[in-house]
Amino acid sequence: MKFSKDIAALCKEHGLRLTEPRKVIMQVLAESSDHPDAVELHRRVSEISPGVAIATVYRTLALLEEKGVLEKHTFGDGRARFESADQEHHDHLINVETGDVIEFRSDEIERLQEEIARRHGFDIVSHRLEIYVKPSRKTRKRPGKAS
Repeated sequence: MKFSKDIAALCKEHGLRLTEPRKVIMQVLAESSDHPDAVELHRRVSEISPGVAIATVYRTLALLEEKGVLEKHTFGDGRARFESADQEHHDHLINVETGDVIEFRSDEIERLQEEIARRHGFDIVSHRLEIYVKPSRKTRKRPGKAS
């Protein structure tokens, strides 16, 4: 997860004190290439700073979301997952078998959404596209078959 600014600058810009637990939490978020939930984030933070309580992780995530630093997603599995709110717009493929989340951008999908909204007399203000997928049977390996 990439932030547009360094952690100290982000906290200063949003009027947040840069406590040691927040620094570690934001560092772990910045180094994450996935969309961690609070439990996974706490596990990673604990490897660096074992004294950080899971309640601190939850409070920090809520605060960062409230300040517009993070965006929360649930992706249908009930777990709140987070990513930087200042990323370029993108959509998500969610693998229902593994929970993996794949980010993608499609100019064609964006154009179609605009066209459909206009056709119905609307301008898009905001949107999210989450596509729930499972591996295609064509790409799955079958037992006993050589690849």
